[in-house]
Amino acid sequence: MKGSFGDKVRGLREDRNLSQTELGKALNTTQRKVSYIECGKYEPSIEDIVSIATFFDVSADYLLGIPKGKQYPER
Repeated sequence: MKGSFGDKVRGLREDRNLSQTELGKALNTTQRKVSYIECGKYEPSIEDIVSIATFFDVSADYLLGIPKGKQYPER
């Protein structure tokens, strides 16, 4: 799925037939914050990204639009 972080969250939410209110409750946040994330008015924190990725069982890379197979330096 292409698109912004918010577009991906909206798509995942709609695929599971969840309302913004239901997702907010599942993430221990508000419907308003979910709405703001989906429309790009709010930049999610690292904690938000982790919560959303965990809830939907997707990678943070997917949500952030990092291409599959991206190589990371070993340290």
